[in-house]
Amino acid sequence: QGLLRSDSIPEVGEDAAATVGMAETLSEEEQDELRKELAKVEEEIQTLSQVLAAKEKHLAEIKRKLGINSLQELRQNITKSWQDVTSTTAYKKTSETLSQAGQRASAAFSSVGSVITKKFEDVRNSPTFKSFEEKVENLKSKVGGSKPTGGDFGEVLNSAANASATETIAEQTEE
Repeated sequence: QGLLRSDSIPEVGEDAAATVGMAETLSEEEQDELRKELAKVEEEIQTLSQVLAAKEKHLAEIKRKLGINSLQELRQNITKSWQDVTSTTAYKKTSETLSQAGQRASAAFSSVGSVITKKFEDVRNSPTFKSFEEKVENLKSKVGGSKPTGGDFGEVLNSAANASATETIAEQTEE
């Protein structure tokens, strides 16, 4: 009869005074019945804990015999989780979107590279650059002697730098 009562049972952490007040309202018979039930539930919990421990021990023994270790289990769990994730609609949509974005980015970088190459060609063919290139060649011929024209710009700059360095060393030696 005590099990069917509609009185509220205090939750863990509720005021102790409320618990004491409730115990006073129970008859001796009801209190004895609840104490017996409490003992029975505690015994069942202990039995279940022992059964669970025995089952876990048996599980560990089976795994040992099969050669399954923690690392293999972890690997299997990760593989299964990854398969679960990759089979979701959200993953598939995200993957498709990222793939399209990557293709677009690749195309954009390619076109940017083409534009930059074209701009460098335009600069190299511009009258200002050609005039600068001629001046560097004139400087080179004055500093390092004459060499047939037509070398590329990099060679001209290297020659001018070498000639300038040689001239500086010669000046320092004379002093």
